[in-house]
Amino acid sequence: QVQLVQTGGGSVQTGGSLRLSCQASGGASSAYLLGWFRQSPGKKREFVATATQAPVNIHYSESVKGRFTLSRDNSKDTVDLKMDNLKPEDTAIYYCAAGWSPEHYSDQKFYTYWGQGTQVTVSS
Repeated sequence: QVQLVQTGGGSVQTGGSLRLSCQASGGASSAYLLGWFRQSPGKKREFVATATQAPVNIHYSESVKGRFTLSRDNSKDTVDLKMDNLKPEDTAIYYCAAGWSPEHYSDQKFYTYWGQGTQVTVSS
């Protein structure tokens, strides 16, 4: 059974840090792309960051570049997102995702499997 199980997240004040982790199993563990999207209330789901399988290349959205760090461990089938210098606009439900289309790495339509979602709240 294909699964993406997320852990981490929570609430923090502006400038704080949080970490999200995602464990892939089944078919998702062989995904070429493992990454993160987020969705704020009333907004569409947006791309945050993703990593290719091998070689590991990492892509970030402009809104998080320099603040978020994604790491992928192919030996453990995990992908982590370290979020630093968090801002209130980072408040959202974050989703881990697995896909196979590197040319569409920022398009959610090309991700096949999704985690359960994790709330991240940043207060001012």
